[in-house]
Amino acid sequence: MRALRLAAPVVALATAVFVVIGALGTLGVLPKPADANPIWITPLVALAVLAPATVGLLIAIRQPRNPIAWILLLGALTVASSPTDVVLGTGWSLQIGRATWPALYAWPIAVAYVFPNGRLPSRGWRWLAGAAVVSFVGFMTLAILDPSPFEDHPSVPNPLADNAIGESLVGTGIWIPFWLGILASLFAGVLAIRLRLRRSVGIERLQTLWLAWAAALIPLGLLLCASAWLVFGGLVGDAVFPFLLVMQAAVAAAVGIAVARYRLYAIERLINRTLVYALLTLLLAGAYIGIALALGVALGRGSAWATAAATLAVALGFRPLRSLVQNAVDRRFNRARFDALRQVRAFEQQVRESRQAPEEIGAVLTQALGDPLAELLFWLPASESYARVSGELVHELPSDGRAYSPIRREGVPTGVLLHDPALLQRRDLLDGILAAATLSIEIARLRVEVRLQLAEVHASRARIVEAGYEERRRLERDLHDGAQQRLVSLGMRIRRLQRSLPREAGILRPALDQIVGEVGSAIADLRQIAAGVRPARLDDGLAAALHDLARVSPIPVKVEAPIGRVAASVEAAAYFVACEALTNAVKHASASKVALRAVRENGALHVSVSDDGVGGAVARRGSGLTGLHDRIAAHGGTLEIVSPRGGGTRVEVAIPCNS
Repeated sequence: MRALRLAAPVVALATAVFVVIGALGTLGVLPKPADANPIWITPLVALAVLAPATVGLLIAIRQPRNPIAWILLLGALTVASSPTDVVLGTGWSLQIGRATWPALYAWPIAVAYVFPNGRLPSRGWRWLAGAAVVSFVGFMTLAILDPSPFEDHPSVPNPLADNAIGESLVGTGIWIPFWLGILASLFAGVLAIRLRLRRSVGIERLQTLWLAWAAALIPLGLLLCASAWLVFGGLVGDAVFPFLLVMQAAVAAAVGIAVARYRLYAIERLINRTLVYALLTLLLAGAYIGIALALGVALGRGSAWATAAATLAVALGFRPLRSLVQNAVDRRFNRARFDALRQVRAFEQQVRESRQAPEEIGAVLTQALGDPLAELLFWLPASESYARVSGELVHELPSDGRAYSPIRREGVPTGVLLHDPALLQRRDLLDGILAAATLSIEIARLRVEVRLQLAEVHASRARIVEAGYEERRRLERDLHDGAQQRLVSLGMRIRRLQRSLPREAGILRPALDQIVGEVGSAIADLRQIAAGVRPARLDDGLAAALHDLARVSPIPVKVEAPIGRVAASVEAAAYFVACEALTNAVKHASASKVALRAVRENGALHVSVSDDGVGGAVARRGSGLTGLHDRIAAHGGTLEIVSPRGGGTRVEVAIPCNS
């Protein structure tokens, strides 16, 4: 806003100077020499004023510290005031005009020196720039003291005709070094552009090429001016001034094309919005007037219904018409944004039709933005952190030099996009794409959040299972080392007591034998309970436990278990599966043989129990097979039962194991 407050008066002043001088000269208010420039020069002056003024104002709004903006604005003011000497027709106006005409070359040269980044090509160019300033200022200072008559306007006397200082300075030829310095600065400007062309690539080279074309007119114009002065004498103004105006407009137009077409200074957003709302205003105004007139004819002039209907139509048509106008402007003036939005919208449609996974939106954004470093992170309110599409949590945004743009949907944060900082200069492209992808981003975020919650549920179930297994292991150890040992000790003490009784106490021996037998039964019960809590056979590993299970089976069991040790809880789960499947084969399937296989493959323990029984096994609610399914699911594994009637039964289990 500060830049606008500074630049706007310059533009207004340049325009006002041009309009006032032109109007006063046209109306005859000011004296007009007979040899003044023809009327057809006026449109050229207008073009040479408005072109640098408009481009300079746009750059000043976007980058107020860029010197190119202020050079263009001062150039517009210089061109606007250039006809003053002819229109006023006074001696002083002609003297000032004769002295200041080099300024028409000065500002294009300054643009050539600092375009497109606002800096000189190198530090060594400071001397060249300083020499150029000295040359222009020195030449104009000497020119304003020139006492010679005005060759283009001989009828107007020179107010400094009797100036002895001017005669001595001009007559000695001291102006020649300054004139040569101006010539050298012109060709140095062309050299500066040539250096930038050699060093630049891609878009920057295209930006500079436009100015290179226009800058070629600068030394050409000066050579034309010198030639006209030498050959035609008093016809210098008629021959050169139109060419100077064309050169001014060409330089400003070249900068404008670099700004608009090749996104220099990221002003395309400002231009885009200006075009959109200008066209939208014209279309809505036309629609309002047309509807109001049509309904006015039908309902009567001055009808409030006509006004209300026209207003309602404009209000309803604003949003869809804005989209149409925006697309039309983007298609013509911002093709990159148009193509990127079309790509994102096509993906959105595929998501709605369930032909694409929403999680692919990150790859689509990367391609649409043309930024291979772009990365989409989803916001998870529950954990107050971000997550990648893979589910990896990100507690702090990476500090790797990438910029980030927050993503919101209806004011609620949904994620953040990490991207190249250069995209911050193209907010219209970035904001448009993120707005178009909001739905897919939200769906993908919810799916990632659900996956993480399910993973946490599985992890918590695994922790519960592990804790339960450790508790059973402790109970088994306590039963074995505690109650069981005490009962064994009690039985031994009773036997010792029985042997130490006198012969006459033999009546007590049968009772003691019964007590010892009951103690033995209690010990057997405890051992069976301990085996149910955690089988002691697992102390030597799952393979050994399965072979022990096969030895005590009433039917033949073929065991294949080429495995090492895995997590104790996984071994216990696999063992219980084998026990339950073997029990079902014996009790319910009438099987004659069983094949038991346990292997480790792809990070999982696979257990398979197959029999040749009658088949038809179903995991009913409350059955042992249902309990096995819940036990395996708690470990994050899978259980599959294949049991066709008459074809035997096969129980297959896969339990993840990382050890």
